[in-house]
Amino acid sequence: MDQNNQSRYYDLDLLYTRKSHFAPEEFQPFEELREGIAEAAKVLVIGAGGLGCELLKDLALSGIRDIHVIDLDKIDVTNLNRQFLFRKSDVGNYKSKVAADFVMKRVPSVKITAYTEPIQSYDSEFYKQFMVIIAGLDNIEARRWINQMVHSLVEFEEDQTNIGEKIPLPGTQRPLIDGGTEGFKGQARVIIPFKSGCFECSLGSLPPQVGYPMCTIRETPRLPEHCIQYAYVISWEEHFGSKAVDKDSPVDMNWIYEKALERAKTFGIQGVTYQLTMGVVKNIIPAIASTNALVSAACVTEAIKLISGCNHHLNNYMMYMGQTGLNTHTFEYQREEVNIFCLFNILELLGLQQETSIIDCQYQ
Repeated sequence: MDQNNQSRYYDLDLLYTRKSHFAPEEFQPFEELREGIAEAAKVLVIGAGGLGCELLKDLALSGIRDIHVIDLDKIDVTNLNRQFLFRKSDVGNYKSKVAADFVMKRVPSVKITAYTEPIQSYDSEFYKQFMVIIAGLDNIEARRWINQMVHSLVEFEEDQTNIGEKIPLPGTQRPLIDGGTEGFKGQARVIIPFKSGCFECSLGSLPPQVGYPMCTIRETPRLPEHCIQYAYVISWEEHFGSKAVDKDSPVDMNWIYEKALERAKTFGIQGVTYQLTMGVVKNIIPAIASTNALVSAACVTEAIKLISGCNHHLNNYMMYMGQTGLNTHTFEYQREEVNIFCLFNILELLGLQQETSIIDCQYQ
């Protein structure tokens, strides 16, 4: 792509250079705004999977030049059908590095820095450098951790109208945009620390995780998943002892698949496949490329709003439902004032030491 091709930014320039009835009153459009954002904005993307690939592409094509991406996973052949930045020759390499190199080759004006350690490996100073953080994560624990991190970055000052009370400093409230997809369903949310409902506030709405009773797995399997779980949990330990399964190893995964197939034949169960084995063992969430693209577009649009101020951001949750049509629903998750996460932050504000991490606590 030609980095001097300004037509790429035609639609953005319409937002940045014209007045709008939808824009906040304080927004002042001017021609140099896009270039100023390109020079100053620094965005972090967490996850370089199906949604993360789309996020990196959309950010790069939206004029954001300084992008950072974290993903500790390596590319598997099963990723190739929907994670479009990867090729068969990339299998075994880190997702974040391959994705960063691919986008930078296509958009030379962009610099993407890749990281391959868990998000918990980076301290608060690392996260402070970003204007916006966009999460394309696939597990609850990581979402809870990054939600806690952005809240811990907030600094407070005395409220001049209510003596004795503290209010957050806006410049320290780093927005967290959380995106997620599952099949034809998706969601995008904007979390402004200590202003909007956070991830902890919506935990009660999450569906229970899928589990299989051990007695069923051992004695009366009825589903192909039961056979796979038996091979993964029981047969593996019986054969290999304490050796951990390498979920990225084709040899280990094929062993589990073959054992599951043997058990399925014994009980007359159909449907055990290598792909299903991968899905059960690695807890792979079904993904569809079009859903990833839609949710990514929503997340990056919110990032552009937050960075430029050209429009009001989402308040604060958008659901996409594509099973039977193209349907969206937007609503506001209220802050849960009485939950354990808010309690920890209140105690911290009062100067009380808390050594227990929110990740180690059960949401009440």
